[in-house]
Amino acid sequence: MPILTLGEEGRWTNYHGTGTCHAAVRHALRSGDAVRGREELSIAARAVQDWLGRALAANRRVRPLGAGWSPSNVNIVSDSWLLHTRRFNRCFRIADEDVLPGVDAQALMLVEAGALVDEVSDKLEEQGRSLWTAGAGNGQTFAGACATGTHGSMVRRGGIQDHVRAIQIVTPSGIHWIEPKAGVMSEAFVTETGSILHRDDQLFAAAQLPVGAMGVVTALVVDSVPKFLVRPIQNLRTVEPGALDWLAAGDYRRFSAAYALDREPDFVQMIVNPYKPFKRPAMLRFLYAEPWRDDYPRATPGELGAGYDALALLGRLLDSYPWARGALLQYAMKLGYASGPDVDDPAVFGSWGEGLDTHRPLGNLFNASVTIDRADLSHAFELICAVYARHGGSTVVTLRFMERAQGLLAPARFRHNAVIDFDGPRSARTADAYARVVERLDAEGIPFTRHWAKSCQLDGGRVASDYGEDFRRWRAARDRLIPLPEHRAMFGSPVLDGLGLTG
Repeated sequence: MPILTLGEEGRWTNYHGTGTCHAAVRHALRSGDAVRGREELSIAARAVQDWLGRALAANRRVRPLGAGWSPSNVNIVSDSWLLHTRRFNRCFRIADEDVLPGVDAQALMLVEAGALVDEVSDKLEEQGRSLWTAGAGNGQTFAGACATGTHGSMVRRGGIQDHVRAIQIVTPSGIHWIEPKAGVMSEAFVTETGSILHRDDQLFAAAQLPVGAMGVVTALVVDSVPKFLVRPIQNLRTVEPGALDWLAAGDYRRFSAAYALDREPDFVQMIVNPYKPFKRPAMLRFLYAEPWRDDYPRATPGELGAGYDALALLGRLLDSYPWARGALLQYAMKLGYASGPDVDDPAVFGSWGEGLDTHRPLGNLFNASVTIDRADLSHAFELICAVYARHGGSTVVTLRFMERAQGLLAPARFRHNAVIDFDGPRSARTADAYARVVERLDAEGIPFTRHWAKSCQLDGGRVASDYGEDFRRWRAARDRLIPLPEHRAMFGSPVLDGLGLTG
C-alpha cells in the first residue's frame, strides 16, 4: 500500500471553492486488500510515517485531505504536500476477542480515515446498527467531520465525534493508538496495528477533535446503537415569538405539539427568514424516533424531506436587489425547503441514514455558525435579526439543538446548546453581516463559540478565551504526542497558525 504521487506540483481547490493550495504536490493513500483491518492499518500507518519523514526532509508542510469539505480553509496551505485519503475508506467488523472484557464488540466498527459519514452509516445499517447523530449532510469523511467538531442534530445527543472510541494517529516520530483510560481494544489488537498504545483520558479528549493539528488520523473505532426508524414532519409555519422561550427551556414537546405532532421529538430544526421572522413562515423540521421494523414502506430522500440549496439558485438576485431580500429569501425557503411530509400527509419512515442526503453545492455559498447556551436563545435571536434588518446580508438563520459534545475543543461546550447557522450566497455583504452578528453578541456579553470548519472570524486570542483551560489541556496533550516544535509545525496552515493550534 505505497503512497502514490498524483502528478506534478500544482493547484488544489477545496470542495466549496473557498480556498486554493498553490505549489502543492498531491499524494494519495489508498486501501489495500488485506483480510483484516489491523493488517491494513499497520501497512498504511508505516507508509504514512515514511511519507511524513520525506516531507520533513524536503522542508514541506503537510495536509491530509478527505472530502476537502471545510470552507474555513483550515486545510489550505501552499508549498505543501497534500495527502488524499478519500480512497482509504474500508470499514471492518470487530470481533469479541479484539476488545477488552465488558466492551460490546458488535456495537463497534473499525473505519479507515477516508470513509465518508454516508459510507459509515450504510455499513452500520447493513449490520443492523446506526449512527445516532450527524450534521446536515453526509458528504464529509468521518475523520474530517470529527476533527472539526461537526455539530450533532439530535436534541439529546452531542457531536459526531462522540461516536469515536479509539483513534490511530501517525506523527513523524510514531504510530499512536489513543483510547480513554478505561480502554477499548485488546493490547494484542493494538500491537498488530503497529501502534504505540496510549490509554489516557486527556490525550483521547484532545484527539477526538484534533482540528488537523495533531498528526495524520488513519483510523477510528466508531460506536453505534441498534438501528431505528425516524418519522419526519416538515412544514412552513408562522412561529409565535414566545415559542422561542419553549425551545430555550428545552420544552421541545410543547414546541412540537404546537407546530407538528404532540409527542417528544428527537430532532428539531427551524429555518427562519431574519427579515420579519415572526411574520413570515419559518421552515420547521422534526424527526421522531421509532423502533425498527423491516416492513416499513421505503421512501426516497426527497420524500423524507431532504431538500437542496435553493438559496444558491437565487444568490445573484439576493445580493443584487437588497430592497427585495426578505421576499426573495422567503421564496427560496418555499422553493427549496418545504417538500417534506406534513402532519396531515401519509406518514413516511426511514432509517437515520436514509433521511440525510449528501449535500451537493449548487452555487457559491457562504457558511457560518455560532453555538450558544440554549438559555440565551431568545435574546441572541432578537439581536441577530436586528443586525440583518439594519445591515443586510443574504442568509437564512437555522436553529438546531444538541447537548454538550465530547472533545476538549468541541464548539458545543455548553450543557445545552443552540446551534445557529447562517447559510446563503457568498458575498462581501453577507460576510459583513455575519461579522456584525458576532460583534453584537460580544457587545451584549453572550458567550458563544464557532464551527471550526466554517467561516468563523476567529483568531488565536479568541480561541484561548473561548476554550480557556480546555485549550491549555489540548495544547499540552498535543505537545505530549508531538514533542518537537518542527514536527508540530508540519501540520500547520495559515488558518491553524493564526488560531494558535500549531505554535
